[in-house]
Amino acid sequence: MNEWMKKGPLEWQNYTHREVTVTASEKEYKGWVLTTDPVSANFMGLWVFLLQSALNLLFFQSIVLVNFLEDGSMSVTGIMGHAVQTVEIVNEGNHSVREKLMHLFTSGDCKAHSSEDLEKKKNSLKRWLEKNHIPITEQGDARRTLCVAGVLTIDPPYGPENCSSSNEIVLSRVQDLIQGHLAASQ
Repeated sequence: MNEWMKKGPLEWQNYTHREVTVTASEKEYKGWVLTTDPVSANFMGLWVFLLQSALNLLFFQSIVLVNFLEDGSMSVTGIMGHAVQTVEIVNEGNHSVREKLMHLFTSGDCKAHSSEDLEKKKNSLKRWLEKNHIPITEQGDARRTLCVAGVLTIDPPYGPENCSSSNEIVLSRVQDLIQGHLAASQ
């Protein structure tokens, strides 16, 4: 078993949002780590070509590496965990790179809003839901997703169409509350 496979999920997380060089099956890959898969110990390489290609490759559930090309495109390469021989951090990155990686696959609606706008919308909606006695928490690394009673999530930009739940009754009622909030705030 190689050193990478001996590491645990918390150790793999230390590579997120950093530029790394990965040696796998006698080949070398370089890119920014977007995510790791704690179940299979896999890297997924996102070498940036086209966003469509990247989205298709995300389903490999591996470590995700990203290279941003000069023409604004990206290239994607999947690297399975069992093939990884070494992983070396070559650049710690900065806030700008982290933000770019975190927003890589957000919807077009979300990209139209600044981080400050989204934070204001999230906090306003959270206060509105709390005022209506709805149990609400924040989820995720960036605490961008709102979670209602553990059965519904609301993603940026926090409109009724950004709600997701398998419980149709809760979904409908929360969407109505959000619609009321939007009408009241205009």
